[in-house]
Amino acid sequence: LSLFPPVRPPKKTSPKKPPTKQQAAMAEEQMEEASSSAAASGTPFQLQFDKPIPFQIKLAEWNPEKDLLAMVTDDSKVLLHRFNWQRLWTISPGKCITSICWSPDGKIVALGTEDGFVLLHDVENGKMLRSIKSHDVAIICLNWAEDEPLSRTDKEDLLSYEDRTTRFFPPAPVMPRIGGLNSGDTGLADENEEAIQAFSSASCQRFNILCTGDKDGCICFSIFGIFPIGKININKVPIHVQSSGKRTSYRLQDVSISKVSLSRNLHQLVLLCSGKLINTDNLSLSNDLSVGVHCLHLDTSIFSNRKNELHQVSQQASSIQDLVEVVRASISMMSKQWSNAMNLFHEKFSALPSLLTAHGMESSSEDEFMSLLFGTHTSPALHQFLVSSLGEAGLKRIAKTIESAGRELRIVVSEHLQPAVEIISFRLAELRGLARWRSRFQNIGLDEKLMDGVTERVGMLVVQVERFSRVAATVLYLFQNFLSWVLKCVKILLSEPTDQVPSTNSELVVIFLKFLLDKDPIKQLLETDQIFEWDIDTAKHVEHLVVFGGFTDTKFLERSLAKQFSELEESLKEAFLMPFTTVSSQIHCQGLLPLYPVTSSDALSSTSTPASIAFYKVYVLFGDFFQQTNGPDVNILIAYFHVFL
Repeated sequence: LSLFPPVRPPKKTSPKKPPTKQQAAMAEEQMEEASSSAAASGTPFQLQFDKPIPFQIKLAEWNPEKDLLAMVTDDSKVLLHRFNWQRLWTISPGKCITSICWSPDGKIVALGTEDGFVLLHDVENGKMLRSIKSHDVAIICLNWAEDEPLSRTDKEDLLSYEDRTTRFFPPAPVMPRIGGLNSGDTGLADENEEAIQAFSSASCQRFNILCTGDKDGCICFSIFGIFPIGKININKVPIHVQSSGKRTSYRLQDVSISKVSLSRNLHQLVLLCSGKLINTDNLSLSNDLSVGVHCLHLDTSIFSNRKNELHQVSQQASSIQDLVEVVRASISMMSKQWSNAMNLFHEKFSALPSLLTAHGMESSSEDEFMSLLFGTHTSPALHQFLVSSLGEAGLKRIAKTIESAGRELRIVVSEHLQPAVEIISFRLAELRGLARWRSRFQNIGLDEKLMDGVTERVGMLVVQVERFSRVAATVLYLFQNFLSWVLKCVKILLSEPTDQVPSTNSELVVIFLKFLLDKDPIKQLLETDQIFEWDIDTAKHVEHLVVFGGFTDTKFLERSLAKQFSELEESLKEAFLMPFTTVSSQIHCQGLLPLYPVTSSDALSSTSTPASIAFYKVYVLFGDFFQQTNGPDVNILIAYFHVFL
């Protein structure tokens, strides 16, 4: 490599002449002599293992920190072996794997799939930690780079950021688990919960970026591998070339990314791609070099220059995204648990209207229970329902099911939903404060107005969680009182003692019959399409609170808990899209080097692109990238095209 220094863009001087065939031949001869002398003086390679395997390996990647080899078979099974060929685990992700790489610390293996997903798996047991939809087509290559500690300066250390969340809050809540639901209901394996928590906390310690490239020419950037921070489409990137003193603009068409590599200082990205090189007027650069394999140098200095700011924002944002999933799973699980209990209740009590119709009665279930409550009479239909259709056993089963569901609701709210929402609120307030530091964070797209809006919405969600908790407690108490009263009535009709039945409140029974027998306020709060009406006094009170710093959106009490969470998600997407868009716009192409041509697009699609980006035999030139030699034969060898400066 020392014989042939890195190829750099030319200085603005007089154009250099391309090397002659004689100079190229001399360079090739020197390279061969250097390779021969190095092989003679160094230790030759030795075969350590020659193990037969019963399947075809299409991808393999060594762990950067441990003696571990991850391999992908033709049927997309992932195997992890030690250097001594001891197999640690085998997994089947259920998707076609098209690329693989390791995290810089060697603790996570990233898999790119044919349908555009990035799967992150734990090295210890192979369990999936994340599934992220980054692309619309197959992901061809992955590269995970970490910021070098040596590249940090004293000034950057002074600007380093400390996450204060752990000072004021206990450890973040995890996905809820409820008896009777398998792990697939929440999308997580129970035994993998600790690994996911460790990944979420450890990933934020060191600044790192996962680059993914697909077959349609798109490259995505994700901080910590989970927080998307940028995307660039090579088909739309303008390529400006200084050739013979003239500036010419080109674009690549029908691009397919083959390899990406981010420098260790995160300052630049080199990628290999195949495609057709055209100018802005859709005229081919040349018949020989327009279609083929090209090497591009992208300026990603935004990652290096603003790594402290990006680290702070992504650290908070990735934690918020984790907690948003906890809130989503909590709402979904509460809805499922309560729905199961209410289905049993309505299934049993739906027999009463049928019996009333069969007996030729026009009264409703509410009227019959009211008559029973005030002791006027017990109709034959109600008597048959209580004694035969429902019975003491069926009633106790309903009471037990509702009590169990209510207990699970309280657990989910107190241990998962409410802590998650409170921590989200705190982290968003931290981001809101950072957004006001415009000199540092405006350049990466952290918008103060958007953060104000999302902070208000999470405050509304805090209120909604408190309202849900109170409504649920009230509804459960009314159910308990009503079912105890019905049980007492059943025992009286059966001439059984009622001294073991808890005392009941007749007024609460009336309230239940009026508002809960045919309605379900808990279900309404867990659905997104419900609208709640409030009295005029409450509406005026909420409007008056705006003067004292209350929510500017005074209609939030008309929304359900699920609807408010949905609006928070939309606000988060909008707020985090701004840094994504801003960073994407600051990634530019600094240079292009065509490597070798292909005669046609059809031939290009069937050509196997070389996988290494360390060196290439190319058909172009030193100095000006696009200054060509005269004559039909321009096979000039640039021995080692070293991609990093």
